[in-house]
Amino acid sequence: MKAVIPAAGIGTRLRPHTLNKPKALLPVAGRPILAHIVDDLADAGIDGFVLIVGYHGEAVREWFSAQRPDLDITYVEQTERLGLGHAVWTAREAVGNEPFFCILGDTILKADYPSLLACPDNMIGVRQVEDPRRFGVVIKDGEAVKGFVEKPEVPPSNLAIVGAYMFRDGGALFDALGRLVADDRRTRGEYQLTDGLQTMLEEGKVFRTVEVTEWYDCGKRETWLETNRVLLDRDAAEAGASFIHPSARVTDSRLGPHVSLGPDTVVEHCDLRNLVIGAGSVLRHCRLDESLIGEHCHLDGIEGSLNVGDHCELTAKEQG
Repeated sequence: MKAVIPAAGIGTRLRPHTLNKPKALLPVAGRPILAHIVDDLADAGIDGFVLIVGYHGEAVREWFSAQRPDLDITYVEQTERLGLGHAVWTAREAVGNEPFFCILGDTILKADYPSLLACPDNMIGVRQVEDPRRFGVVIKDGEAVKGFVEKPEVPPSNLAIVGAYMFRDGGALFDALGRLVADDRRTRGEYQLTDGLQTMLEEGKVFRTVEVTEWYDCGKRETWLETNRVLLDRDAAEAGASFIHPSARVTDSRLGPHVSLGPDTVVEHCDLRNLVIGAGSVLRHCRLDESLIGEHCHLDGIEGSLNVGDHCELTAKEQG
């Protein structure tokens, strides 16, 4: 079975980190977001991937070519960002009429993937949330799915769509999305996947929901750091875990809890907590907490909390 993964978004809420790379390649707990997703699905039996790329899509191709050349990946470019429904629709030729699994390229789930993939009906992953207005929402009557609404101002339920779907009727979905595009039917200015789902429902297709309890978001600074903490602890089966890439060099420093050091990083005489540090960055004499540091940064004598993108240079020392 193939998995379709839309990963063409810009990630404006995560700037400056997404100025020169796609959101899906941002590191969390030692690996890019997209690598967590693909690895989990490959372990569950997915044997082909369709990655929908756009913004800095060449970086996605380069990363997987270098790091996971063993995977069967088809790349589809979304040349215009016209919504999630449009993104999924661009995969129609790569998938055909076969059943397929779909998960958003910024959605890390820790779920029973084999059970989700074995679902005999069209399936929507959901989770109860306090404020459903930021999400697509499922309307249910008992166990039956009765409707889908995108980011409702007055939510009809608190069941948010987490961005994971099993489409047994893949051809019906692409047909419904194609009609949205042909008729130029947009919601909030975009072709919405929820509108395609609603069309399928109205035409008699059956959906069921599966509640997902471990759903991790990297959509903004605070949730990126929180996801890093949770995944580090989960992968290590202990609280306060950190990740240090084998090529990183650490000297006379205190690391942790929850520090992720990327490849070729250098840390000297530092006290670091709750950080994600990108590849090739050099930190000396720093005391940092709750910080996101991009790639190839040079920091010397900095204290506090930072959020800096790639190729930044900050020093607390006078330059002679």
